[in-house]
Amino acid sequence: MKLYNLVRSVLFKQDAEWSHDFALNQLARIGSGPMRFLVAQSIPEKPVEILGLRFPNPVGLAAGLDKNGRCIDAFGAMGFGFLEVGTVTPRPQAGNPKPRMFRLTEHEALINRMGFNNDGVDALVKNIKASSYRGILGINIGKNKDTPEAEGVQDYCICMEKVYSLADYITVNISSPNTPGLRAFQHGNVLDELLRTLKAKQHELEIAHKKYVPLFVKIAPDMTKEQVQSFAEAVRTYQIDGVIATNTTIERSAVEGHVHAKEAGGLSGAPVRDASTQVIRWLRESLPKEIPIIGVGGILSAADASDKLAAGASLVQIYTGFIYHGPQLVRDIVENL
Repeated sequence: MKLYNLVRSVLFKQDAEWSHDFALNQLARIGSGPMRFLVAQSIPEKPVEILGLRFPNPVGLAAGLDKNGRCIDAFGAMGFGFLEVGTVTPRPQAGNPKPRMFRLTEHEALINRMGFNNDGVDALVKNIKASSYRGILGINIGKNKDTPEAEGVQDYCICMEKVYSLADYITVNISSPNTPGLRAFQHGNVLDELLRTLKAKQHELEIAHKKYVPLFVKIAPDMTKEQVQSFAEAVRTYQIDGVIATNTTIERSAVEGHVHAKEAGGLSGAPVRDASTQVIRWLRESLPKEIPIIGVGGILSAADASDKLAAGASLVQIYTGFIYHGPQLVRDIVENL
């Protein structure tokens, strides 16, 4: 923990995205080498079984931190119960103009408008194949920014086909606020068409690979109770396997007055904690118990994780909490659950 605090104190003096890239580059280098001991930690087993998968503990790494799957071995060494890489798109894309990531340190928060910057699904597949990680791996998929909304479903299908054999589960990201029109997929006929098509694609790939890979959908914390209930009805109708709740928020009331408060993008960390937990409660009330929920959003302590589980989540994921507290947060949560 002291080592991480030292590293953080240095990196937090630099630009947020520069620090992010620097850290990933170092993790990619040491992940499978002799310096791996610097990040490795042994975590007690507290297994969770859902959808035929055995998670050694309920704490996962959320998508967005390792979009291209370059650091899978390093994150695996930290003792996460599962990892989720991506969001990945069919074609490489640079994302939005910089600067596009901002720390709100006194709020233990981040704002980002990265815009699905990634090297494309083929690069992700190559990196996964080169890793030695053998734990539970989720792969988060999205659409390219310049793909028209009417053709967006095909982008998800392309990614799904390419990652299916490598994934333990696949997450459909329809909730990032940083790709224009993406959140429209969370509602109405657009949602119905997406889920219907992806469920058919899943069935087709199951036959081809003789392997069933569960399908999760990741939603936003900015939905009303009625919208969450409508979404849950679609999940039941199309037999989607699970839900991840939630992505980042566009709400800014919790950070009003901060120098970065008006920056466009998604706000993560402590300010999204309560909204995310409320969405989990609404989902749990609306979904049968066999459809699991992965809770993410504002988890910075074991107590935060416990709140998500009490609200109805089966597993949790961390991202911003990991940036602020490091690998020790994984241990703290697992040991105190």
